[in-house]
Amino acid sequence: MKLPLAELHVHLEGTAPPALIQKLADRNGLKVPDGVFAGPDRFRWVDFLDFLNTYDLAASVIRTEQDYRDVTYEYLMSCAADGAIYIELIASPDHAANVGLSDAEHFGGIAQGIDDARRDSGIEARILVVAVRNFGVERAVEIARAYADDRHPYIVGFNLAGDEAGYGAAQFAPAYEIASRSGLGCTVHAGEHDGAGSIRQALTLPGVTRISHGVRAVEDPELVKELADRGLILEACPTSNVATKVFSGYESHPLRALHEAGVKLTLGSDDPPYFGATIAGEYAVARERFGFEEGELETITRTAVQGSFAEDAVKSALLNRITATSDRRTE
Repeated sequence: MKLPLAELHVHLEGTAPPALIQKLADRNGLKVPDGVFAGPDRFRWVDFLDFLNTYDLAASVIRTEQDYRDVTYEYLMSCAADGAIYIELIASPDHAANVGLSDAEHFGGIAQGIDDARRDSGIEARILVVAVRNFGVERAVEIARAYADDRHPYIVGFNLAGDEAGYGAAQFAPAYEIASRSGLGCTVHAGEHDGAGSIRQALTLPGVTRISHGVRAVEDPELVKELADRGLILEACPTSNVATKVFSGYESHPLRALHEAGVKLTLGSDDPPYFGATIAGEYAVARERFGFEEGELETITRTAVQGSFAEDAVKSALLNRITATSDRRTE
């Protein structure tokens, strides 16, 4: 009986492996932009900003509602095969708009992928809309406002990604005010490619209950204590952090230290094929590299479900599934 897994941090366009990107390009009569692939099964990038560029180029061939359905379905089914029961997908309205897709087509495709994966595997999923820092405060406000009152029922949260060091979180407070007031759950990328100060900025944003990454909080012991005391959740992505050289290796990653300090943690694969990660692989890393025991890993899954932005009824059903599986595993 597999340990149930849950993931709160994965970028939808970043789940598509090279083979799927090539398939979608062929289907759409497109050439994959030069420089995207390092080989038939690897993306090419050399540092974080170069990764962002490669990501955008690869995502540019995801062009239709059917494409988004297929990307969503294939990822969710792969996660379900490894025991995942819930995934929150970070979806970018800007990437869809850049290829001429309407919101109805974009989110309709994602929703169809969620529905089909649920039908075929029992996995559940929801959507977080993300604003890109690099496009400025005004664009982030536009995105928050667009989903404040009229949104697909699977859209449950708001996030902010992009160049964290170049665009501090605090200036995006107007967007978060709109999102949080509308009932969207709020999380924000911080403490990844910028230090603990970026997390302190993120904590000033209205409605934030989670931090995407946040692991560089370890640089500020008082901040670590504040995170623990306030019960804020860090969406930790250890393999991503090592791949992008936020930390030199797993041995220097603070996942265990943050856990022992009482900080609530979840595990995420971030952009799986770019970093050689999977959600099952992140649980394995936590077990094998950081010494997390099965009970601690189950707590991580429970934390993810409890801290998710899904509806209460969905959370309750998922928690019951975890309990039922745990009971069967200990019989």
